[in-house]
Amino acid sequence: MADLRTNFVGIKSPNPFWLASAPPTDKAYNVVRAFKEGWGGVVWKTLGEDPAIINVNGPRYGAIHGPDRRLMGFNNIELITDRPLHVNLQEITEVKRAFPDRAMVVSLMVPCEEANWKAILPLVEATGADGIELNFGCPHGMSERGMGSAVGQVPEYIEMVARWCKQNTRMPVIVKLTPNITDIRYPARAAMRGGADAVSLINTISSITSINLDTFSPEPSVDGKGSHGGYCGPAVKPIALNMVAEIARDRETRDLPISGIGGITTWRDAAEFMALGSGTVQVCTAAMAYGFKIVREMIEGLEDWMDEKGYATTADFVGRASGNVTDWQYLNLNYVTKARINQDLCIKCGRCHIACEDTSHQAITHLVNGVRHFEVIDAECVGCNLCVEICPVENCITMEALPAGSVDPRTGMIVQRDYANWTTHPNNPMAAALNKQQFAAEPMLREPAE
Repeated sequence: MADLRTNFVGIKSPNPFWLASAPPTDKAYNVVRAFKEGWGGVVWKTLGEDPAIINVNGPRYGAIHGPDRRLMGFNNIELITDRPLHVNLQEITEVKRAFPDRAMVVSLMVPCEEANWKAILPLVEATGADGIELNFGCPHGMSERGMGSAVGQVPEYIEMVARWCKQNTRMPVIVKLTPNITDIRYPARAAMRGGADAVSLINTISSITSINLDTFSPEPSVDGKGSHGGYCGPAVKPIALNMVAEIARDRETRDLPISGIGGITTWRDAAEFMALGSGTVQVCTAAMAYGFKIVREMIEGLEDWMDEKGYATTADFVGRASGNVTDWQYLNLNYVTKARINQDLCIKCGRCHIACEDTSHQAITHLVNGVRHFEVIDAECVGCNLCVEICPVENCITMEALPAGSVDPRTGMIVQRDYANWTTHPNNPMAAALNKQQFAAEPMLREPAE
């Protein structure tokens, strides 16, 4: 049976499923309930200095729902813990003693001064916590006070604070990165230069989820006014996966341990993050929507998949997908596909035809000999797979690669076996210029004129 035990930068847990720093990890009552359900670890809701911060006494959440009211995106304007520091520290101590086999990481956010960090680190260390997570990602409220994403958007600050922490604690230091930045590699590199043991990402995305068209106030609305908040949930998963991949395949940070965060709801989501290089995964929105018991399905699902694939431990597949992520310019331009519609599964809804006819390449019929029939026109199909994604019947439409040596009916060209990409394509001006330079520099290679 698959072994889910993890050792993430020296922090051990019975499985890779951790609760992220958020409302579900704000106090001992919640964390104990989570551990009893099987969560492998938690990142305690972000601690700050006394006096404790003040949260609004009204709505704190906004949401984007799917047609079935399933939560797709979640917006949060809650700040860090509003409970006294000593209360949190006492509860962390008690919970860690009661559950010594679970990962206990404490999220921290204090002003960007070395003295402030030096003061809080020994207090956290005394709890017996396994590690700390530096919250450089929160995009609302705290960032306006020079903390959270205000630090995370400045690589020099990330490096500086990470170094302070490494110099003043025995605990592993995890830097939580903000997605509200142009290139995630720069803050990750800065964390590494500062000596951080790992990074976690992504934190929430700065957002406004909706406007109330009766009051003209953003949601959530507090006495007729609203503010931008942090966006999370399933809708941010693609953004998170990309940022994890960027760090995992960057030459400077590819060996930097990653704790993946962002819309993880199922075991499959977790496996995808892990395949891109995440040693552990953190969950928040799914737990808030469905309760702590969802971890049971995550554990069982991941174990079954690993057994099916023959993976004994999570280390057997962590990072296996990162090598398959590349830049567009290196994709194989000689790989040619066509859509295929399974007529036995087709329910004749016509969505593939309308999508292709109105927005793409007019490559799917809707009538054949006067009869309603949906079939791909190979001479028009570019293999874009739009039809696959909008078809309501799973596996009704699939993509088929044309074999080397066959003729693509759309272009009339023979499908080549050899790999070729944009960097050497004749339509690429830069490639043409490079070839011209090489040609001029090596005249002895030119064939003599006939």
